[in-house]
Amino acid sequence: MNEAYRKTATEIMESLKVTSKGLTDEEVEKRRTEYGFNELTEVARKSVIQVFLEQFKDFLVLILIGAAIISMFFNKIESAIVILVVIFINALLGTAQHIKAEESLKSLKALSSPVARVLRNGQKLEIPSREVVVGDILYLEAGDYVSADGRIIENHSLQVNESSLTGESESVLKIADVIDQDDVALGDRINMVFSGSFVTYGRAIAVATATGMNTEIGKIATLLKNAKEKKTPLQANLDNFGRKLAVVILAICALIFALNIFRGHLLIESFMFAVSLAVAAIPEALSSIVTIVLALGTQKMAHENAIVRRLHAVESLGSVSVICSDKTGTLTQNKMTVKKVYVDDKVLASDELDQDKALEKRLVLMALLCNDAITTNDKEIGDPTEVALVNLGSIYELDELEIRKNYPRTGEIPFDSDRKLMSTVHKIDGRTVMITKGALDVLLKRSIKIEKSVGVEELTEQHKKEIENVNFDFSRNGLRVLAFAYKEIEEGKKIDVEDEKELTFIGMIAMMDPPREESAKAVANCISAGIKTVMITGDHKITASAIAKQIGILRDESEAMEGYELDKLSDEALKDKVKGISVYARVSPEHKIRIVRAWQEKGNVVAMTGDGVNDAPALKQADIGIAMGITGTEVAKDAAAMILTDDNFSTIVKAVSNGRNIYANIKNSIKFLLSGNTAGILSVLYASLAALPNPFAPVHLLFINLVTDSLPAIAIGVEPHKENVMKEKPRHINTPILNRSFGLEVLIEGFLIAVSTIIAFYIGLNIGDVKLARTMAFATLCLTRILHGFNCRTKESIFKIGIFSNKYIWIAFAIGLLLLISVLEFQPLMRIFEVVPLTINEYKIIFGLALVPFILVQIYKLLFVNGPRE
Repeated sequence: MNEAYRKTATEIMESLKVTSKGLTDEEVEKRRTEYGFNELTEVARKSVIQVFLEQFKDFLVLILIGAAIISMFFNKIESAIVILVVIFINALLGTAQHIKAEESLKSLKALSSPVARVLRNGQKLEIPSREVVVGDILYLEAGDYVSADGRIIENHSLQVNESSLTGESESVLKIADVIDQDDVALGDRINMVFSGSFVTYGRAIAVATATGMNTEIGKIATLLKNAKEKKTPLQANLDNFGRKLAVVILAICALIFALNIFRGHLLIESFMFAVSLAVAAIPEALSSIVTIVLALGTQKMAHENAIVRRLHAVESLGSVSVICSDKTGTLTQNKMTVKKVYVDDKVLASDELDQDKALEKRLVLMALLCNDAITTNDKEIGDPTEVALVNLGSIYELDELEIRKNYPRTGEIPFDSDRKLMSTVHKIDGRTVMITKGALDVLLKRSIKIEKSVGVEELTEQHKKEIENVNFDFSRNGLRVLAFAYKEIEEGKKIDVEDEKELTFIGMIAMMDPPREESAKAVANCISAGIKTVMITGDHKITASAIAKQIGILRDESEAMEGYELDKLSDEALKDKVKGISVYARVSPEHKIRIVRAWQEKGNVVAMTGDGVNDAPALKQADIGIAMGITGTEVAKDAAAMILTDDNFSTIVKAVSNGRNIYANIKNSIKFLLSGNTAGILSVLYASLAALPNPFAPVHLLFINLVTDSLPAIAIGVEPHKENVMKEKPRHINTPILNRSFGLEVLIEGFLIAVSTIIAFYIGLNIGDVKLARTMAFATLCLTRILHGFNCRTKESIFKIGIFSNKYIWIAFAIGLLLLISVLEFQPLMRIFEVVPLTINEYKIIFGLALVPFILVQIYKLLFVNGPRE
């Protein structure tokens, strides 16, 4: 439908064979069969075979393949087979890791996919955007992503940001009229909406004219070419560290190669040993271990209602020191219920309203008409405050759909956060009436009259004072207040914001959104974790303070500030004062950015929640932007790094705990890899400098690399999460994972393992020959490294955290031990791996020496480590 903009609403509906009730289910299926799902065709993913073959591009793998070829040339078939088996198994592991990470990201994308509101079978439904078909009638409002290209058939001040298509950042004001011109540029088709754009203001109804790859954005193939997942800062940091470490290790291997040649060893043997040592010593699994742990961690968080859209957020979560949270729905239940009504100089409980009182009934009628919420089929769609107003109508047995049918809306000015008002126009009892609802302070300034049961009077200062006192009392008790007013206007008049004045005040409706039961505990957990919780809300200061006190955010009234006070502060003054403020009330989205920046400039990592279109800049400014999954707009979700599927503050705290645990597990996995590899290097380096024979055969090093690296490291990466990480202070974001104290731990633990290995080698030399010595050194290093996996689980002793609390480390230990015994006892493997039979006493020596580093580390942890620390 390239020229849909040239057709009238009636013509476009007829051409698409759509009625005013929308499509039927049968027609939807028919069109989906014809057009397919409404989604962009992804760039062809690499096949499993391609991913598998790419594992052989690595520099070290190419060296190993070369070594295998040389081995075969020199008739060392068994060594060549072992090398190729190791390469093959590593390639399989790499392929499995790639597929697992890809599937994790894919499932997370599916969880955070946008939705669309459509009319089908005469009913308004909410469906996944991929299920939209050509001919669907779409309902659009501020904060929505446009799911498909469409022709506007009904427009109410709609403005759309189309920067993804046109590059223009300014929102486009839309119309519903025909554009009767040829070859109109995309940006000038202002009666059309396009997939991928988002609504910034107003509302409209459109009919879908193109979906999927047939949309304008579907035609821009270049957008997909750049859609690559970036590495997280931690992965990039580890890759950089890995490259530097590889250079150092290769230099050491070159030195050992030269020393072996100098001492008269054969060239092929010296070369094979140097290559094998390089492969065993370089922790090539570092980045893949991080990927696996992050992928598994994000899946766990998704099951706990926190969808991580960007992997770097997992790393940042452990460093969060400030959480700036909305009040409504996040700290509270987001289930507004009308508690009090002020009308005709009286404050009434919601259940005290009298059906026979005309003024009371008119106030409820206006609350239903100036309202976009719908409650049908046991489903509530719309803003919680508007849903509460609809539910109030049930007292009078008023059905919102029937009321709106009897008094149809003929005009409107949508709500926005700057005006804090919403107005609609209706024909009521033969009069054309504009109903306005919104914040009392704004609406009262625009009112000149007040209606009471005795008639309409001038709105005096005395009236205003009485109304403000009632409002103060409502707010002090944590009630949210909406005020209502109206005015008669000329029939057919198109209203704008200038008409929202000289109003007649009719009353106020006060509702309560109580705190979530779990909010107080979550805030307490934040305090013990050294995290400052800040409430930022558009509500009144008194209302916000009442809720904040209940859940432990606010202790003193001096810690609360309103938006107008914030406006008076310079950025520097706010920076000085920000630590002492716990509640910000009556704020605009612009204030949120200033608050986030002030905290960041003081060196804090800030998490910020948001749900509206105007929250998007603040969500991007924050270190971790958190969007609401239930009430959040698609724009907010797109700007966020994390989405809460339950809109619950306690989920944020849980996510921070998960982030800290994931980071700790990654750090422990890295320590395991580096300390074990350090032990191998120190053992070989010592033997070379002491003019001893090589303590390992090349095949030993390859076995060690395969068996004792990946499995225990992954098992450590999925260590069960510890609650006591929330008793620590946040980790500074710039603290490198590989700092001096961490490096010292790696060296000490690597040294202990190396000492046991060298002692085993010496004992073997004394009681037998080089082959026995190498067998004992090999077995000791393998077993010590497998046992060392238990040491690296946490900073605490395993006797404190539970010996059997991580079943995966036991599985890794059992597999490693079984493979080691197979090599030491199974005759064909003994020949391949160049080991000799061991006696019971020699086994006792190996097991004894392997236990020494484990015991020493555990004694240290029991005596000097009281709990996990950064």
